[in-house]
Amino acid sequence: MTDPQSPPASPPLIEAQGLSKYYGTFTAIQDVSFSVPRSSVTAFLGPNGAGKSTTMKILTGFLAPSAGKARLAGFDVETDRIAAARALGYLPENGPLYPEMTPAGYLRYVGSVRGMASARLREALDRVAHACRIEEVWHKPIRKLSKGFRQRVGLAQAILHDPEVLILDEPTSGLDPNQIVLVRELVKELAKAKTVLLSTHILQEVEAMADRVILISEGRTVFQGTPKELDAGKGLEARFRELTKGVAA
Repeated sequence: MTDPQSPPASPPLIEAQGLSKYYGTFTAIQDVSFSVPRSSVTAFLGPNGAGKSTTMKILTGFLAPSAGKARLAGFDVETDRIAAARALGYLPENGPLYPEMTPAGYLRYVGSVRGMASARLREALDRVAHACRIEEVWHKPIRKLSKGFRQRVGLAQAILHDPEVLILDEPTSGLDPNQIVLVRELVKELAKAKTVLLSTHILQEVEAMADRVILISEGRTVFQGTPKELDAGKGLEARFRELTKGVAA
């Protein structure tokens, strides 16, 4: 029985309900359902070609589902797109940056496009420069930055408007070990106040960052739970192969 004195559970900030996407006779994903709890880091895991990118594009509003619903912070991504976008910070894999701009100029431009008032934008620029540790390259052309710094600039644009939800697509892809550690630390710090869904096919990211795991294979959800539950005493790699029928990551 539910304790009448206990507060009601907070609704999940990211929801996928029966998402399917068809391209003619090809099924990219089918009946994908999951939810991401508030103030958590959830790893969206799967082998290449499993349907991760398709699902992420639907969640972020870049692609319409053939069936099902996606919600961010309670807003339907299809029917209430603007409200859902306000609640979302998105870092795509290899996200586009303007190489001739500086982080300061680029982020000021992003804020103006989002319609942020000047006083709020000034405060936000200071906040993200510190949070993402990019003060030292603030006035340096983006083309001259290492991939690690460029990734941090991408994270800064994702959190500039202080969204409730962060969706990160392969946030440590292509980084060196030191850069990976720093990005992991940033993500875990951000998750104290935000709900994070990160797409990856790297099992070490699950161990290092995730509170929960969603595993997709051949377009279908095959596991939802904690990293410990996924491990099940067999090791993450063995369980990954078991649940994805041995498909290589």
